[in-house]
Formats: sequence, C-alpha cells, structure tokens
Amino acid sequence: MKIVKISTYLVRPRWCIVEIETDEGFVGYGEAVIEGKASTVSACVKEMEEYLLGKDPTKIEDIWNMLYRAAFYRGGPIVMSAIAGIDQALWDIKGKILNVPVYELLGGKCRDKIKVYSWVGGDRPSDVARAAKEKKDEGFSAVKMNATEELQMVDSYEKIDAVLERVASIREACGKYFGIAIDFHGRVHKPMAKILAKKLEEFNPMFLEEPVLCEHMEDFKEIALTTCTPIATGERLFSKYDFKRLLNAGGVSIIQPDLSHAGGITEVRKIAAMAEAYDVALAPHCPLGPIALSACLQVDAVSYNAFIQEQSMGIHYNVGKSVLDYVLNKDDFAFTEGWVNFPVKAGLGVDVNKELIIEENKTPHSWKNPVWRHEDGSIAEW
Repeated sequence: MKIVKISTYLVRPRWCIVEIETDEGFVGYGEAVIEGKASTVSACVKEMEEYLLGKDPTKIEDIWNMLYRAAFYRGGPIVMSAIAGIDQALWDIKGKILNVPVYELLGGKCRDKIKVYSWVGGDRPSDVARAAKEKKDEGFSAVKMNATEELQMVDSYEKIDAVLERVASIREACGKYFGIAIDFHGRVHKPMAKILAKKLEEFNPMFLEEPVLCEHMEDFKEIALTTCTPIATGERLFSKYDFKRLLNAGGVSIIQPDLSHAGGITEVRKIAAMAEAYDVALAPHCPLGPIALSACLQVDAVSYNAFIQEQSMGIHYNVGKSVLDYVLNKDDFAFTEGWVNFPVKAGLGVDVNKELIIEENKTPHSWKNPVWRHEDGSIAEW
C-alpha cells in the first residue's frame, strides 16, 4: 500500500484538516493547525508531501522520525503541528486497515470513559456564574474559564478582586464540589500569578492553567509553593524534549499537550507515559475540531494518568461552524453527565462530512487572534 495524495482544507471556525489517500482506497484524516497560523501549517504539510508520496502509510513510527529527524531544523509550533496532522491521518488509516479503533493498536483501553469539561466566559470573562450553572444543568461536572482580562506585570488589586468575585460566583452558583479550572492564559506574570494562586485557593479550583508562560517554566515550582492547587500547562510545548524540561523543572501537576500541536498521537503517547513516571496527570488541550478531539480520546483511553478532556463544543471561538457539523456519526461523540465514551468505529472513529469540508474550503477562513494593548499602549498578552 502507498500514499498517493495529500490534501489540506481550511474550514471554519479556524481549523486545517489533512486528508491522506492511499492506492487501495483507504483514507485518513487529521487536524494540522496552529490557531491563527492555519495557512502556514497547511503550507508546511505541502512541503512535506514529497517525503510522503509513495510511502507505506502503516509505517507510522518511521514516517514520524523521517519528518522530524531528517530535517536539520526541527520542532516548534509550525513543523510539529504539520507532523501532528499527518500522524493523526496515518493512525486513522492504519486503524481502518485493521478494522479497529486506534486505541486498540496502542494497547487497548485502560478505562471505559473520560470526564470532559466545557468553557465559559469568553476571552474577557463575564457572567460566568450563569454560564457555569447552565453547564452544570446540562450534566457537566466541571468548567474552565479565563481568569483575567489584560494584566500587566505588576497590576492593581482591583483586577485581582474582580477575578476572585467571578470565581466566587461560580462556586456559589454550582456548589462546593463543582470543578472550576482557571486559565491564566499566559496573561499573568510571576508577581501577580503568586498573588492570584494564593488568593484563589479558598475556592478549591480544579487546577490553575498557565499561571505564567512556559518560557518561564523555572517559575512554576516557585508559584506551586504558594498554593496547594494543582498547576497545569503544556499547550504551547511541542515535543517530548520540551516536556522533559518542564517535568524536570518541577511544580507542575498536570500536563496539557495538544494532539494537533505536539506531534500527534505518536509523540503525545510518549509524552503521557513520561509524565506518568513523574506522577503528573494528563489533560490534553483541545479547543479544536472533531478529528483532534478523537485523537485526544485515543490517547486518553490508553493513558493511566489521563483524568479529564477539554473539548470545544460551545466555545466562544467557534463562530459559523462547530465540532459536530463536520461529523456524520454525531451520537458517538455525545456527552452523558459530563462524560464521553471512546470512539467505536475503526481508525479515529470520525465519519467525516467530506461534502461540508470541500464546501468550506472554497472560502478558506483566515482566523487571527485579537491584538490587545494595556491602558498605557503597550502590548498585552492575549
């Protein structure tokens, strides 16, 4: 069997889908995207095409190493996201050839289902109590919210108090044991992160995400000393080598590799196993589409340290189209009381709505994240 064609499609709201076709009729799909740089990742996939055409699609490990190691310059968000989408598509093909879900090829399930959480509040969080209560009423047992708006390196306690009030409102509306994950989104610098981590502790958050950017991963340990709340990070890391440095730095209790950013199923499976050796939990990042979500679920199924899965149904970024619009077997991705079962169909388990993908690609999206500035005119972290 040989790879004969590779195509990419830019579809709303902000995704890039990779399609790999073989000479025996097997077709696999992946998501290769950095949000805001989808066209760049698509071009990178195109550059890799000549290395893939004519190759046996079942030799996934060898293809992964060729794409990564045969390049003199390696790693980073663009290259690793391109590899990720290709890798997902290859696993999809192999599962379809053998007529089993991908997790069966990774050792089989070690759990029957996994908890999922939902987003509330938007980029500039507001009315989070009402939104969280709605999610609770839908059956979710946990939500995630952005903690702050713009926050300078040293900022006012007025903004700190606003964060505390929002989190307090969710705790009051949803009860003592409802899960509240608080995403600092890299908007917070160490001086304010230490204050927030300490003050938020009274609300028993499920975790604090990206209290500082991973450029400052040596600071996680210091921030962790201010709180007993678990610290999570990892969506902006792209390889096992990045995560090796993170785990050795200490202070992090939960890693969040993205299956469409960090080299796909092949690489994240290794990252998850490495984290298990450090007694660190896994909660894959996934504000993306159905193929990325299904790739996450394949790894969740076989990773002992996986405990919850992000998903983007209803997220504020999804304008025009959403996750299940591109899925024909929607029932396989239904949430029940805040849990999702693992895909049952062969490969990644997604019956792709190819007709819609082709239609969307006729007018490719050009989604970009906003540019924020502080009151003094300086650039703010988004």
